[in-house]
Amino acid sequence: MKTEQTRAAWNKGKLVGQKPPLRPKDVWAIRIYLQNAHAVRDHALFNLAIDSKLRGCDLVSLRVRDVTHGNQVLARAQVIQRKTQRPVQFELTESTRRAVAAWLEKAALRSEQYLFPSRLLASPHLSTRQYARMIRRWADAAGLDPTAYGTHLMRRTKATLIYKRTKNLRAVQLLLGHSKIDYLPRRTMSRDPRSPRHDGTRSRLSRDIDSVCKIHGNAGIV
Repeated sequence: MKTEQTRAAWNKGKLVGQKPPLRPKDVWAIRIYLQNAHAVRDHALFNLAIDSKLRGCDLVSLRVRDVTHGNQVLARAQVIQRKTQRPVQFELTESTRRAVAAWLEKAALRSEQYLFPSRLLASPHLSTRQYARMIRRWADAAGLDPTAYGTHLMRRTKATLIYKRTKNLRAVQLLLGHSKIDYLPRRTMSRDPRSPRHDGTRSRLSRDIDSVCKIHGNAGIV
């Protein structure tokens, strides 16, 4: 007589699907933890991840020259995305500039070096896997569920808050560096009928992104 063997589902007890972005209180909980732990590198990385809204692969491969000019940390930077080969710009808030400056002073990095070099000789900079493990560690230390947090939610956190405040889907698209609005996460930012549509002119897009950059750069969203 044969006995049937049941196998547990691969996703049993796991959080699957799109993960929600960080809430403002979660952002501040992690920041306070990193500041109290005197984790200078991690603090700079976390703040830059929130402000830049870059994919993990683009964030970990930033070089010092991408966010600095001389001895000054830039208020606005622009990088070429690895996935799309399209430029995307982002604002660095004052707190992020201070965190990055503190890290640069401590690490004594040169302009051409990676901003977040790896401690492993085999890798020139942090890997996305290392970055993902760091996020889970930060979440756990701040009293959050580490299984609910990943690299992509860092990218979507400020974009979600900006959209909730401005309802400007096109500007958020530009800030995330997406080529199409359809690529934006629908569960996070559904289209609002009042949102301005793309009219094909660069001047309109420039006004959109400049206005939103001003909002999230100076209004202290997170």
